[in-house]
Amino acid sequence: MNANFRNGLLMLAAGVLAVSCADYNVTDDFHAEIDPAFVEPYKDLAPVKSYINRDAHPNMSIGATLKATDFNKQELAHSAAITNFNDVTFGTSLMSGTIVNAKGVMNFLDMNDLLDHVEEINAVVYGSPLFANANQADSWLSTLTAPIEIPVDPVEDKFVDYTTMEEFTGTAVSGKPRIEKNYDGEDNALRVPRFSKVYIVEDFDVDPLGEYTITFYAKVDKDESIYCTFCDSKRIQENGGDKKYDLKPGKWVKVVVDAMPGDDISYGYLMIDGNLNGNVYIKSVQVMHNPDNHRPQTEQEKTDTIYYALNAWCDGLMKINRGRIKTFDLIDEAIDSKATLENGMLDLKHSTDKIFWQDILGSENYAPVVSRSASAAFEKYEGNPAELRFFIGESGLDDPKKLESLKYWIGIWDANGAKIDGINAKLNLFYSEDEATQAANIASLDNLLANLATTGKLIRLSNFDIKYQDAEGAFVAADKISEGQRQKLADYYGYVIKSYMNKIPNDKQAGICKGNMADTSDPVGLWSIDKNSKDWVRTATYKAFCDALSGQ
Repeated sequence: MNANFRNGLLMLAAGVLAVSCADYNVTDDFHAEIDPAFVEPYKDLAPVKSYINRDAHPNMSIGATLKATDFNKQELAHSAAITNFNDVTFGTSLMSGTIVNAKGVMNFLDMNDLLDHVEEINAVVYGSPLFANANQADSWLSTLTAPIEIPVDPVEDKFVDYTTMEEFTGTAVSGKPRIEKNYDGEDNALRVPRFSKVYIVEDFDVDPLGEYTITFYAKVDKDESIYCTFCDSKRIQENGGDKKYDLKPGKWVKVVVDAMPGDDISYGYLMIDGNLNGNVYIKSVQVMHNPDNHRPQTEQEKTDTIYYALNAWCDGLMKINRGRIKTFDLIDEAIDSKATLENGMLDLKHSTDKIFWQDILGSENYAPVVSRSASAAFEKYEGNPAELRFFIGESGLDDPKKLESLKYWIGIWDANGAKIDGINAKLNLFYSEDEATQAANIASLDNLLANLATTGKLIRLSNFDIKYQDAEGAFVAADKISEGQRQKLADYYGYVIKSYMNKIPNDKQAGICKGNMADTSDPVGLWSIDKNSKDWVRTATYKAFCDALSGQ
């Protein structure tokens, strides 16, 4: 590791309680460096995870969130996560939206590197959500469920024969076109004077998805050029704007215009203009189009397609995984915030412009179907089914109605055979200097934990970042927070951890996952970041974690 980076593994400084390199550094060419963040008053603290009282809380886990790319760099964030936390999670990094392209090609290169390293150092990963409404392979799903090509016959939209007309009744934007009788000694023709703009065919319905071919016969007495405009199209033979055609004198010339209509056009026409040297004579005009050669997929076809997609995704993911990630969010944030069922429970989210898994699989079968597919693929590729755990991830569960609705849906999914081991409750916490507001914050948290405990499921808390709000309701930035304010914030972190460990039964404690290890623009970190050296420096929150996990 580059010594200039100065941040290797977060090992304890010489002279204090040491953590063995065997805890993490298992390769011969990867050496720990001294952590520059060991400064007063927290230099004597051990890694956070070492403070968990395993006698009282044998299943307790403390996790960290980071990007897969940061983890694969094996630098500062990687070191902090592995040294101080029991498990790591990678947010959306391992979701299908990141991995699967529009053609269904799955790029697992980063994930494979990540899991090879995870296996090497014996780390634990909490898997990204397998199925969700966001961060899915939307382009792929749209491609798979797109309309199907079918054979179609060309349609004649209009034919205008000027050879039999006595009078021109069409539209002239400029100029005075007229019927020239016996133009060539036999038939009449439409005479378009120089400098005119004339609709030589018009008034036919337009298929906005149709591909049009307009054929007309023209004759000139001198070399001439004309421009054709079809239904405000910008796509005549793949050229921008109007299309230019050169005409030579002496005989009738067949002009073929291939085009698609412009946007929001319902009135069909072809206009010619641009003849600067003399008259243009038109004998006849034919408008043909090939209708859109697609039809929507039937509901059964869409269902079959989505089953294929979910099985392909699970198979590809679990083949790379090879049983190394054993815990996943099966479904992420499926509950709507407003739409209700007849029984008053919140409905699942549904979409009119994207493919949501539940729209095709059915709300009641959503979790059973995807859990069966993921479980089968996990076991197929070296996974031990006894070790597999699926959680339902959801935010906003401090709203009693949303939590009750989640319990309702889990009950339905359980009854239909889904494998659901736990709930991953995503937190959105803040500490307030206003006493009444903070009292409400604490009451809401305690109520959430008490309600979660009644589910009988494993309970995991994630996105464990707490922002700081002053008495006026303004959030205090990381570079503005005082030591006293930081301590109040740290104390609230400790309160949340202890409340979780006290209110959630020991055998249901799946753990707490930190959203950000270091400060962002908000003071949410166990570490602050020195603005000059960029070193990570332990904050009061680091100590609060250690104290709370140890039971103090």
